[in-house]
Amino acid sequence: MAGFGVILARPTWGSEVVRLVLATATPGGGFPAFGETLAHAIAAVDPTLAIERRATGGSAENVGLLRTGRVDLGLVQGAYAYLALAEGGDLTVLAPMYPTPGLFVVPAGSAIRSVSDLRGRRVVLGTHNSGLTVMGRSALSASGLDPERDISPMLLDRAGDGPALVREGRADALWGGGLDWPGFHALAADPGGARFFGPSESGIARLAKPGAATRRLTVPAGSFAGQTDPIETVGSWSFVLARPGLREDAAYRVAAALARTDLATAQPKNLVGLVPAERINPGTARLLREAGVSLR
Repeated sequence: MAGFGVILARPTWGSEVVRLVLATATPGGGFPAFGETLAHAIAAVDPTLAIERRATGGSAENVGLLRTGRVDLGLVQGAYAYLALAEGGDLTVLAPMYPTPGLFVVPAGSAIRSVSDLRGRRVVLGTHNSGLTVMGRSALSASGLDPERDISPMLLDRAGDGPALVREGRADALWGGGLDWPGFHALAADPGGARFFGPSESGIARLAKPGAATRRLTVPAGSFAGQTDPIETVGSWSFVLARPGLREDAAYRVAAALARTDLATAQPKNLVGLVPAERINPGTARLLREAGVSLR
């Protein structure tokens, strides 16, 4: 397929130029920011690896692009990733990204202090094809609110548009995920500050049952400007998925480069226990075996 996959520049394996297309998400969200960091970190340790980032609609679209071979790698949020892997096929996980704690955020002066206070409110849940949007609906449902009837759900074309809607009073709350999520830091940095909260405690218990894709996570105090207390919530890991048929040696080189970067959460060894061993990409699995890491 022209424009995708591995392009050989020299006959020697160790010096081949590898060009891979990475599907991210809509501008302004966490996935494009991570994709940029990932591409630069990999290029810094292995200049023969070139990661071309491509903006997309998010996790749902990325899964489809991977399955049809239109991109080589895709960033996929946990809810979509686990579903895609369970459906079978040849999608594999090349590397982890980071754990994504889901949170609601409101202006600090808002009367909204918990999920129950969102009843009847306008809540930005995310973009149309984002895994975070799915998680947000689940957080509301588990906490006793119907995400279609008990709130006024707002969906976006661009993830970066959410903070402005809250700031301008056109939305009452914003749902998002990740300690580095730009939308969270944008609202926390406003002069009035912001307040963050997760699902209800009973909702957390429902969502974090053993074997579930979501897990209980704690957001440490000080993660956001003005946040003095830890926040209990749920979240899931997001992953870098590889398309069917991606060359094992190309995947191996990307995984090996990641292992040499300072991206702590994206280290290939972190996959152990997060996904079934048989769903780890063969190139990544080879790297882990060579490092003496048990996949079981």
